[in-house]
Amino acid sequence: METNQKKLTWYNLALMAFVSVWGFGNVVNGYATQGMQVVISWILMFSLYFVPYALMVGEMGSTFKDSSGGVSSWIKVTVGPTCAYLAGWTYWVVHIPYLAQKPQGIMIALGWAINQNGTLVKNMDPKMLQPICLVIFLLFLWISSRGVNSIKKIGAVAGSSMFIMSLLYILLVIAAPAITNAHTFKLDFSWNSLVPNFDFSYLTSLAILVFAVGGCEKIAPYVNDMKDPAKGFPKGMIALAIMVATTALLGTLSMGMMFDPNNIPEDLMMNGAYYSFQKLGEYYGVGNFFLIVYAIANSLAQVSALAFSIDAPLKVLLGDADKRYVPKSLTKVNKNGTLINGYKMTAVLVGALILIPALGIGNMNSLFTWLLRLNAVVMPLRYLWVFAAYMALKKAVKGKFESTYQFTKNKAFGFLMGLWCFGFTAFACVMGMFPKGVETFTKEWYFQITLNILTPFVLLGLGLILPLIAKKTNKLSGETHDSLGA
Repeated sequence: METNQKKLTWYNLALMAFVSVWGFGNVVNGYATQGMQVVISWILMFSLYFVPYALMVGEMGSTFKDSSGGVSSWIKVTVGPTCAYLAGWTYWVVHIPYLAQKPQGIMIALGWAINQNGTLVKNMDPKMLQPICLVIFLLFLWISSRGVNSIKKIGAVAGSSMFIMSLLYILLVIAAPAITNAHTFKLDFSWNSLVPNFDFSYLTSLAILVFAVGGCEKIAPYVNDMKDPAKGFPKGMIALAIMVATTALLGTLSMGMMFDPNNIPEDLMMNGAYYSFQKLGEYYGVGNFFLIVYAIANSLAQVSALAFSIDAPLKVLLGDADKRYVPKSLTKVNKNGTLINGYKMTAVLVGALILIPALGIGNMNSLFTWLLRLNAVVMPLRYLWVFAAYMALKKAVKGKFESTYQFTKNKAFGFLMGLWCFGFTAFACVMGMFPKGVETFTKEWYFQITLNILTPFVLLGLGLILPLIAKKTNKLSGETHDSLGA
């Protein structure tokens, strides 16, 4: 009886995954990048990429049900310990650009909450704002090092509230023409309006969409908590895909009713969510009420995300580190159980990524958009390890691994699906390196593309250097270890 009570149904799993994978910002970023043409892009993305991705994750989670390390554990079993370390490093290091943008997000949200407009950040010189962002980051780095969890709990509540408001926004915008006298734009469902031009510019925007739908490997541990994983998990994942696709499509239609697809504001990525709730308040005659509530909730959620993302990924990397690959000094903890030297490494990398771009990017809208697009290039690199693990699983000797749920029993087809998702993700990341929204071949264009190429190589390259340092320093401290190729 006790076992049955704790089992998840397919709809429980779908709702849990929906909350962790999707957010209103994905709708805004997609619309800002492609306008109404993103409707077709979303349909293609969900059917050809997201559904197989989620089902692969389900099979991996079911096969390695006793593994607590997630993707790193999958890689360790299917490929080997060296690649497992590199997977763990990738999972941590891709959060560096994410952490670098969070202080901007906090400043923008507070500006809208206080002034009810976006001028606080939008009109500031990056050389002035970015040092302030660095101070904010260092403050929360210090708070996180003290082991304070209350901020994270407050942020979780704020994040849930923001999620509910995002769904409410879609319903209220669609209902606005019938309920109020609100002026909305007439949606154009013609072929030319909806079908993208599959040109170079379009390809550079794919990373934003991949970034939006990735991360469902977080739900893998729950596969074995289901009543009937073989039937329930795929049903839950299909339900998740339908829910996310419906929200994305209805959200895009809502954005199309509110913002002219032929005249999208340049700062929609930075301020689009706030513009949306401000206009929603105007539609229903409540002034800036929706805007203020959303801005306050988002401020708290951004603070929580910053505090959590400083600590959690670092613990994944260093909490149970293999001494062959990580210098012993990085695993040092203070009296609060904080990986203090790991925090210092985080501070150096994030600090550099906060300050250096301000030297070559002239305004805050360009800087915010660039950093968001950089996240879309770097963050999906961790998904590559999911697909690598799945391909290795499908290449394994028959009967070596057993699973209560399988995406496909055909090993060749499974391997090809893993290869497709791996190749598409890598392609989207490479194409995302080309700056968009900046005049081609200008000084700023060269500056941005240089940072876009160097950043992932530097961040991932550091992961290759650490084992060499570990080999040297850990031996000096009396440890004996194998080389990187062990």
